[in-house]
Amino acid sequence: MHEAESILVIIVSTALTLFLLLAIIVLVLIARVLFTIKRIVEHADRVIETAGEAADMLKNVSGPLALFKLLRNIIRTFEKTR
Repeated sequence: MHEAESILVIIVSTALTLFLLLAIIVLVLIARVLFTIKRIVEHADRVIETAGEAADMLKNVSGPLALFKLLRNIIRTFEKTR
């Protein structure tokens, strides 16, 4: 019976060692994925901020641009009638 117990101890300790190594590998891969996701989210946040700033700038410029377009149309209309 002593020999059977030794074989079972070897099998169980081998299985636990493999499980531990597999768990460490999986945790390292999950950490890498989370780090990559964090970088992507930070980059997307910067893009959104830039887009928001561009939208604000266009909103502030749209009034003078509309006036400029109106003046340009009036001048073109006046030039066509000459």
